[in-house]
Amino acid sequence: MSSSTPISHLRRAALGLYTYAEFFSLALVFLPIMAVVALFKRREAGRRQRGRWMRRFGKLTSQLTPLWRFHVEGEGPKDIQGRAYVVVSNHLSTADPFLLCHLPWDMRWVAKREVFRQPVTGWLISLGGDIPLERGNRASVEQMFAEAQETLAEGMSVMLFPEGTRSSDGQLQEFKDGAFELAIEAGVPVLPLAIWGTRECRPKGSVWFGDADAVVRVLEPISTEGMTAADVQDLKARVRERIAAALTRPRALDGRLETKGAANAASLP
Repeated sequence: MSSSTPISHLRRAALGLYTYAEFFSLALVFLPIMAVVALFKRREAGRRQRGRWMRRFGKLTSQLTPLWRFHVEGEGPKDIQGRAYVVVSNHLSTADPFLLCHLPWDMRWVAKREVFRQPVTGWLISLGGDIPLERGNRASVEQMFAEAQETLAEGMSVMLFPEGTRSSDGQLQEFKDGAFELAIEAGVPVLPLAIWGTRECRPKGSVWFGDADAVVRVLEPISTEGMTAADVQDLKARVRERIAAALTRPRALDGRLETKGAANAASLP
């Protein structure tokens, strides 16, 4: 029987409304908690505790919708909780951050300033201590670099989407230089991630949720030791190539999700 029946459409619409309801209900619970944490942890190095609360929100709200089934393939570097990395990923959907909240390590995110201005979502991101960036504004770019470098110096990883925006057709776009300039200047490795399936969870421009599986693959990090500004283009190409090679149907969706990968996704602090 085709999955595109009136009953399946009604089911997805009902579950979509439920997903909106549980998102806003959880937000009402988390916002005052995160406000208190932000007040008492406003000077904490790397905004670690604030970010953990944001990740708890993202992980829980995505677990409570039956429309999304998220998996993690691979393990992060063993030293990632004590050593900083510049973490980069392809960008398919507004569902991407919810999937990445299942990764079991701390990161401080760089996000577009307009996201911080959104009701509810923007409040959560602000309280979570993430770093705003206004594209095309030199002062904002410089401020972002300064905050990101300070965060990396404190041993906290920084997460960026080097494509700069979501892909409209699901294809991997060209990468911008910023993440790779940051990694080389800070002298930290780059940790690539490959996201698969989130475009079906929430296509760009859509207000509705799709019924889909999605996977994030944790790839091998790339060292920046000995690199200078002259190596930015080479580093960018190597990282993009590694992510592109990993954008194939993941093992998790063939019913072979590794036990260790599932344990990683469940071990959020």
